[in-house]
Amino acid sequence: MGLIGEVVLLPFAPVRGSFWVIQQVLREAERIYYDPATVRAELARLEEQLEAGEITEEEFDRCEDELLDRLEIALRSGETTGDGTTS
Repeated sequence: MGLIGEVVLLPFAPVRGSFWVIQQVLREAERIYYDPATVRAELARLEEQLEAGEITEEEFDRCEDELLDRLEIALRSGETTGDGTTS
């Protein structure tokens, strides 16, 4: 984009900057959400809740299925190393 284009779009710089920040936050949130280490920790907490009687077997099964789906997506994407970091 040339100098004229930059000058014309200058008033929109704050909006473009805000959009970039939002994209970065969403990207990081998705990385954490699908991180295998995070999902495994949530599975462990879920099992502890079941053993402590805090949730029913049906709730456990439903939540476990959701977490296993997330883990499958994470492992298929191959974007994380499984220890909380990206590759």
